[in-house]
Amino acid sequence: MGVTQTYRRKDVLDPTNVDARSYPLIAFAVLFGLWHIVTNVYLIEPGRWQNAIHFAGFAFLASVTYSPFGAQANTSFAWVFDLAYGGVVAAAALWVAGAENAVYARSLAQTGLGWQLSFLDWTAGFILIFACIDLSRRVSGWVIPILVVLSLSYILFLGGYLPGVFRAASLPLNDVMFRTLYNDEGLFGILASISSTNITLFMIFGGFLVVSGASNFVIELAKVVAGRIKGGAAFVAVLSSALTGTISGSAIANTASTGVITIPLMKANGFRPQFAAGVEAAASTGGQLMPPIMGAGAFVMASYTSIPYATIVTVSVVPAILYFLSVAFIVRIEAVKHDAGSEIDMNVDKGKLLSGGLVFVIPLTVMIWMLLSGVTPSFAACWAIAALIVTSWTTSLLTAVMPKGMFKPVAMGPGKIAEALTSGIQSSIMTAILLVTIGIMNNAIVTSGVGNSFSLMIAQWSQGSMVLAIVLVGLVSLVLGMGLPVTAAYIILAILTAPALAGIMSDTLIVDQLVAGIADPAKSALFFLVDHPNVALIAEGMTRSQAWDLVAAIPFEIAVTIRPALIDPSIAVTFLLTAHLIIFWLSQDSNVTPPVCLASFTAAGIAGSRPMATGFESWKIAKGLYVVPLMFAYTPLISGEFVEVMQVGFFGLFGIYATNALIQQYSEGPVGILENLALIVGAALAFWPLNLLANLGGAILILFVILRTRAKSNASHKAGARAA
Repeated sequence: MGVTQTYRRKDVLDPTNVDARSYPLIAFAVLFGLWHIVTNVYLIEPGRWQNAIHFAGFAFLASVTYSPFGAQANTSFAWVFDLAYGGVVAAAALWVAGAENAVYARSLAQTGLGWQLSFLDWTAGFILIFACIDLSRRVSGWVIPILVVLSLSYILFLGGYLPGVFRAASLPLNDVMFRTLYNDEGLFGILASISSTNITLFMIFGGFLVVSGASNFVIELAKVVAGRIKGGAAFVAVLSSALTGTISGSAIANTASTGVITIPLMKANGFRPQFAAGVEAAASTGGQLMPPIMGAGAFVMASYTSIPYATIVTVSVVPAILYFLSVAFIVRIEAVKHDAGSEIDMNVDKGKLLSGGLVFVIPLTVMIWMLLSGVTPSFAACWAIAALIVTSWTTSLLTAVMPKGMFKPVAMGPGKIAEALTSGIQSSIMTAILLVTIGIMNNAIVTSGVGNSFSLMIAQWSQGSMVLAIVLVGLVSLVLGMGLPVTAAYIILAILTAPALAGIMSDTLIVDQLVAGIADPAKSALFFLVDHPNVALIAEGMTRSQAWDLVAAIPFEIAVTIRPALIDPSIAVTFLLTAHLIIFWLSQDSNVTPPVCLASFTAAGIAGSRPMATGFESWKIAKGLYVVPLMFAYTPLISGEFVEVMQVGFFGLFGIYATNALIQQYSEGPVGILENLALIVGAALAFWPLNLLANLGGAILILFVILRTRAKSNASHKAGARAA
């Protein structure tokens, strides 16, 4: 079309601000939202059909919402073109789903001639691939389209020209097209199912929470908890963003929604504008790490790894607390350092607190109870929506018998329900388009085996070092995150790097076995395919250095056979979960890490601060994104018993505080050479896993710094008062 500038028609799905052209689209969005609820509870549709309908609807809405016509987007021609384009893409998706059985029948009838696609099959397939590239560019920029083109080129012809582990055989075009359209890893496969059955429903649930007034409860509750302490406005931002972000699924949306309230509060409370914006961006990013929903991340992880949702949420509670307390620590240090946030009295609207609390707590309780009882996330989300509607009606009825002002409910009548459905569908457009599009890449990665090659490269470059592997994953996540939403970045990273991280953890246990010696003939025989002199030492044992040399020499294709035979399955699952959590946490960093940190830039716009300076401020505040994944790797924070997790988490807080104080060069007062030394040693001892004596010593050193700097600061203030 020759037009590359995308114009977003922001009001096209806004029920409160519509023109005549928008009414049919809003009606479609409402019906589409209802279909997502019904299809996941009552209808029995083949997965291919469900995913095809899901993409068809969102492709149509994306075509209209994100127009390629720039400033001319509101002309009649642009509207007609976008509607027609969206309709053609939707029809192509439905054709592909309906033609599957015919493709199998023709291919079986002509065995040996490859997959037999008709002219219409080819046409629909090319339309879908083009639309995925085009629509993903419209909603998120050029990163995904470039990766899709490279992925298809790789399995079609490019892989044959690459050297070493990245060399791959070229596939015929009809094979690539069939795999892209019909493989479980393709367009309408696993990733599309995650979007159609989980993410969209939780986006809709989030829309209901916002429209019903539950978001008001979050703000009012934060005021009650933290509104009357030093730095209270900043603590309000931390708490409200934690609660809102777990539902919204987007750090940027969370920053925009809660930031308009919390950032002015922080500035009025004496905090520097860029610090106020940084706190909001860091806290909003942490919302995606906060159970029970984790911005839908828990459901994506559960669907992709087959690890139970309850397990993921349970092990994520303590890490999320560590992250938000790390943000709270730096808020405290800033408040003391700049004498900001003196005690203030923020008025709490008790009516909003009580009525909003009911529509927040009751539906979430229903959802969590159902999830823990074993039902699917999509089923639980649907019933949580029903519980929210009933709760809103009940609170509305209570206003007639309760004292005036006790309740300020938002009655979820037909109009509000339509608004919530539309809001949820609108917020799902980007994610739905990207997850289906990433299916093209996922298919190419699985088909070619490049994921294994990438994992091998990470393992080789890191030389078995978990720290280096995490640094490499962090760098890749930062680059991907510059152009991708965090969910998309997490999925791509998980496909490419999770096997490498889990493998490094497994290798540590294998090394321990090699050092002790493997007497079992069945197990020791697994190593006889490895060409290395240390194989002869397996039965009698070897030094740790020799063991690592042997493990490093195991080819990847043999390692994937050896590891399951030597590692207990439950431990292997723990390693897989740990690897995915590390990747998931690191994938969040692009929100707050320069040069492209959209949550920080959004907060800077609200605060009126410099965007890049705000980005560096939020990066400092959100350092828990890097500290906690290291704790995943080197402590039993994920795998330990309850007492072990509590010990690691409790003393880890001291280490995190010390890290903050070192970066800020301030605790309860300025830190000098002695305090710096105590903080460094104290942090090292506090992070020492499951060494109670070392942990206590580290905590004592850090408490010594806190008390010493407070005493010095108080003495300085008294001296200044006497001089005045």
